[in-house]
Amino acid sequence: MKKFGLIVIGGGSGLKVSSKAAEHGLKVAVIEKGPLGGTCLNRGCIPSKILLHTADIAETINGSGKFGINSKITKIRFSEIIKRASNIVDKEAKEIEQAIISDKNTTLYKTGAKFIGNKLVKVGNETITAKKIVIAAGTRPFAPPIPGLKEAGYITSDEALRLKKQPKTMTIIGGGYIGCELAHFFGSLGTKVTILEFIDGLLANEDSEISKKFTEIFSKKHSVCTGYKASKVEKSNVKYVVYAERDGKIKKIVSDELLVAVGRIPNTDTLNATASGIKTSKRGYIEVNDFMETNVKGIWALGDIAGKWFFKHSANLEAECVYNNIFSKKKRVNYEAMPHAIFTSPQIAGVGMREQDLQEKKIPCSKGYCNYKSTGMGQALQEKDGFVKILADKKGKILGCHIIGPDASALIQEVVVAMKAGSGTVQDIINSVHPHPALTEAVQRAALNVE
Repeated sequence: MKKFGLIVIGGGSGLKVSSKAAEHGLKVAVIEKGPLGGTCLNRGCIPSKILLHTADIAETINGSGKFGINSKITKIRFSEIIKRASNIVDKEAKEIEQAIISDKNTTLYKTGAKFIGNKLVKVGNETITAKKIVIAAGTRPFAPPIPGLKEAGYITSDEALRLKKQPKTMTIIGGGYIGCELAHFFGSLGTKVTILEFIDGLLANEDSEISKKFTEIFSKKHSVCTGYKASKVEKSNVKYVVYAERDGKIKKIVSDELLVAVGRIPNTDTLNATASGIKTSKRGYIEVNDFMETNVKGIWALGDIAGKWFFKHSANLEAECVYNNIFSKKKRVNYEAMPHAIFTSPQIAGVGMREQDLQEKKIPCSKGYCNYKSTGMGQALQEKDGFVKILADKKGKILGCHIIGPDASALIQEVVVAMKAGSGTVQDIINSVHPHPALTEAVQRAALNVE
């Protein structure tokens, strides 16, 4: 049995811990069955955003008429679009793998990991151990128990990002951010998309006003069926048939492709984590404290498998904290002002509490709004729907901010900086000079409009 100073399970954000440990002379084992770089690089953030930028370009061309420019798309070279994204991520994944292999203090195991005892990990035909273990093995797409789904076949986001042929029609089960981002990609390139969402609204985890406005806008672009539950799936020749039910009524949806995007589940079952005595929640996530420690001394967990936040930037934050807690000064993870962004059209971004959270907790707040169209740049963009919404307490402390519209993912950062590095009040934004005419003025005016 081979002993290491540190074992890291997962080749995503866990590499931030393994690389630093190796730099300081520790013998490290990295276990990753798939390509290096984790979900974000290979099956998530990076390839999807490359494809979504293509969708944004297509939408700009298709909407050029309102700016007095007549243009049209004459051909979609779909396989080239997919190949470009795949080549970029595959190249980077390979470079990461080569860097690990060439490191004298790191041993890479290109296989699955399975706990077989207390800090005993089976890798292929070998068993390895270490006093310190970091679990960063992530999650995988979840397939709901819909009758006929398994038999009919389907794709998840993993396959959708590598699809070689563009479908003419597509049914997407799930109206969360993954389903909506992929609907934007395929729909903008000409695929007729139908979205089925059990809840009465898309992006239900967003601020309620954002979710409502987004559902309204997206329903004009795609066939959106909210409040519908997929009750049965069939395969008829080469077509997928989904039966969706609402209030006893059945809707039959036929398409060339079926995408399931209803969430993800942690990989703790494949790891057999309980064999090492590691406690998991009812949903299978590894239970950790504020220091990312599990109940087993010397074992930490980070990223999606820990079930705290589900972003690459939060996983990186946790990885930095885990490294410090293992090798330096112990401190809690600070999730204050954790932002997120959804790269649909329109874009969505948010930080802090939603209005419904404040209502549920009976926390009084003041609201400040600014519509994009009331700014000079908003008028230039002919943006009719976008807005910035800031929630603050009576003293002006920012409790949350939610944005829908062009560049929302960039605009949110000013609020994050104010909440995290400034006084945390709207005055940080109000007192800052903003370039005119830029969309950032919408953020400043929303702050000014807080009651």
